[in-house]
Formats: sequence, structure tokens, C-alpha cells
Amino acid sequence: MNTFVLFVAMLAPAIFVAAALAQTQVPPPAGRSSSPPGGTTPAPKRRTPVESRIENVDPSRRAITLSDGTKLVTPVGAVLKPGVVTEGMLVVASYREENGAKVVTGLTVKGRGPATR
Repeated sequence: MNTFVLFVAMLAPAIFVAAALAQTQVPPPAGRSSSPPGGTTPAPKRRTPVESRIENVDPSRRAITLSDGTKLVTPVGAVLKPGVVTEGMLVVASYREENGAKVVTGLTVKGRGPATR
């Protein structure tokens, strides 16, 4: 009987430690946040590609209008460098919808277009 009591006395602390560790939550990796229980993770913002000619470059250099009527704006604090994109260029642009505006996420020149307009 003494052996049994000694065995239970040694086993009890191990059970409490195991139970405490099972209830411990591991924090999410750096740069990620966990969603609340029962919550859903928001979907990443979708990027939409478009291929068209540049119809107009806004004088503020913060927006371009494509020949299909799509108006793209630069992200906050960014401007288009003079001469890099000009009217008539064929471009492939990707953008995301943000507060009703189409914000450029990528812009590739496919063709220079006519030398004069």
C-alpha cells in the first residue's frame, strides 16, 4: 500500500502540469494576428489586371485614364515620374479597389505607342 500511495503522490503533480500546458495558447507568429473564436479571417484584397492604352495622364501625375475608360490612381504619397508613362502607351496594369477608387498595384509598359498623338 505504501508503494501505491508513493506512486499516486508522484503522479499527481505531473497530471496538473500536463493539464496546465494543454490550456496554454501559443501566440500567432510575428506579423500575423489570430482571428477571434468564431470569427473569420478577411479575404485578401483582390488584384485585377487590365491591358489597355493610356488615354490621359493627369497633370498632378497621380492618375491615368485608359482607353477603355478605366481611371487608375497611384497609392497615397506616390506620383508617376514624368516621361516614364505617356499617353498612347500600351500598358498592363493591376489594381485593387479601395474606397471606390482603383489603386495601381503594378504597371508594365507593353508598347510605346505612336511617337506623336
